[in-house]
Amino acid sequence: MLKGIPRILSPELLKVLCEMGHSDKIVISDGNFPAESVGKNCIVVRADGHGVPELLDAVLSVFPLDTYVDHPASLMEVMKGDNVATPIWDTYADILAKHDKRGKSLIGHIERFSFYEEAKKAYAIVVTGESALYANIMLQKGVVIEEE
Repeated sequence: MLKGIPRILSPELLKVLCEMGHSDKIVISDGNFPAESVGKNCIVVRADGHGVPELLDAVLSVFPLDTYVDHPASLMEVMKGDNVATPIWDTYADILAKHDKRGKSLIGHIERFSFYEEAKKAYAIVVTGESALYANIMLQKGVVIEEE
């Protein structure tokens, strides 16, 4: 065990987060996301007993978001015709604002099938047990700037 590291971050996930470089992407997916097929060419980490919000909060405590892109956090858009509410997105906005002063402006939206294509290029996909629909979020890593 380590001090100051959220316990929800497994050794495997910490290793992945540390290995990632600036501009690398990671997907934190809901339980319905086809992680194993989409993630054939990336690292897939299982976190089935957890939801996306608590994992997102823990990841952002150690993970800088890219400052060189408009939307370093991307959500999967709801498909036209799906009558699905996405209150979890408000939770994500609150968590992002807690960790980055840019707040809600960090968030972009990607059409569902384009999201899958972007996820295929991700460094890693973390699969959670999240049951909310359209609860997938993709993060783009920035650089760590040492505080003086």
